[in-house]
Amino acid sequence: MTAPFYGRKGELDLLDNLTNKKSASLIVIKGRRRVGKSRLIEEFAKGKRFYKLEGLAPRSETTAQSQREQFSKQLAHYFNVPVKADNWWDLLWFLADKTKRGKTIILLDEISWIGDLDPDFLGKLKAVWDNHFKKNPKLILILCGSVSTWIDQEILSATGFTGRLSLALTLKELPLSVCNEFWGANKQQTSAYEKFKLLAITGGIPRYLEEMKSKLSAEENIKQMCFESTGILFKEFDQIFPQTVMTEAKSYQMIVSYLAERSFADREAIAAAANLEVGGVISDYLDNLVEAGFVARDYTWHIKNGEISKLSHYRLRDNYLRFYLKYVQPNKAKIEKGLFETKSITSLPGWDTIMGLQFENLVINNHENIIQRIGIRAEDVIFANPFFQKKTTRQSSCQIDYMIQTKFNTVYICEIKFSRFPVISTVITEVAEKIKKLTLPKQVSYRPVLIHVNGAREDVVDSDYFVEIIDFSELLDLK
Repeated sequence: MTAPFYGRKGELDLLDNLTNKKSASLIVIKGRRRVGKSRLIEEFAKGKRFYKLEGLAPRSETTAQSQREQFSKQLAHYFNVPVKADNWWDLLWFLADKTKRGKTIILLDEISWIGDLDPDFLGKLKAVWDNHFKKNPKLILILCGSVSTWIDQEILSATGFTGRLSLALTLKELPLSVCNEFWGANKQQTSAYEKFKLLAITGGIPRYLEEMKSKLSAEENIKQMCFESTGILFKEFDQIFPQTVMTEAKSYQMIVSYLAERSFADREAIAAAANLEVGGVISDYLDNLVEAGFVARDYTWHIKNGEISKLSHYRLRDNYLRFYLKYVQPNKAKIEKGLFETKSITSLPGWDTIMGLQFENLVINNHENIIQRIGIRAEDVIFANPFFQKKTTRQSSCQIDYMIQTKFNTVYICEIKFSRFPVISTVITEVAEKIKKLTLPKQVSYRPVLIHVNGAREDVVDSDYFVEIIDFSELLDLK
């Protein structure tokens, strides 16, 4: 039985609009592994003539010929005719000929796997598109993949495909209100705190949420998914990088492992940790991780004029990666021996700190709703991001969880707290200390904001220190 499909209404509307065109459509869809690319396309293709052809997952033994043979076998399955796998021209021309009439959707899934080992693949695909595929005005050809940088460089930025694409989509994590639907009939009886504990590990990745058992506690779900050798998230890490960046997997794993141990880091520190030259490939690796959605590059800015700074920090954006590297990988051997069956996962070292960092990611990844909840219009925002200030002879170092600057010379300083208890009054002192260190121009006003899950104590509310106290659980029910 197929799991229910939730969300993606905007993406489905964009795809549906293309069916009203009077010409063929070439589409690119990219995004992180497990984010739901193939599932979106399958949902769009329901009730339509649909062909899905997928590349072989890369291994050391994979060759251009084995990819062609895999493609040939799939064509033979669909059309009950043997197809020679000698070259891509014949394979693609055969597919175009078999779909030259009528409403048809073709998905070339994991396009980078299919074509990366043959330098002529994309040239032949372009030629067959120009000379055959696009002559069917009711055809939609979708190129889909997890290797965002390969798609960017070889398709989206390539001159050969200029002017040919009807649509390019990058799938992000699901918003919190859609994530909430995965609890089904149990969503009302499950507390927001319980939900956020699980979302702190899965993020808004639909494939991970599909494995969640809504009748079980967050701790029991996490234990089954991460701390049992059969769990979906136990071996997921080993599959993410070889299948998305292939030969460079070890360097990427070193980078994310370093970031998993801290809230942020600059490029120089990351390069040193990964044994790479600062002026070498480290920038490309970091750009690729950012493009794939695993890492965020947070730029700070100049409050005086609202201009972006050259200074930036890198932050591990993907919640699953941090949790795996912090808790699953170090205990892998024990988990395989079944030694975690009776262990309480909340007793793991640094649990509250890590859950706090994970929750910050959820807030920042859904920051548009925070801006809306405060009552700021999007067009009035100059900059919104985690903010940091480096130490100099004139100022102290300072880190703000999330800050919004508006064109009305106002900054909203957001403090994010994740706790099973209501936030206590010490939060006021913590935020006041941060603001004291912050270098604010005289013309700029500041407004402290508190973001929580399980409420704030009465003395915090009565203090009137915070201009907004936002219950983040409201976003789960946001329509």
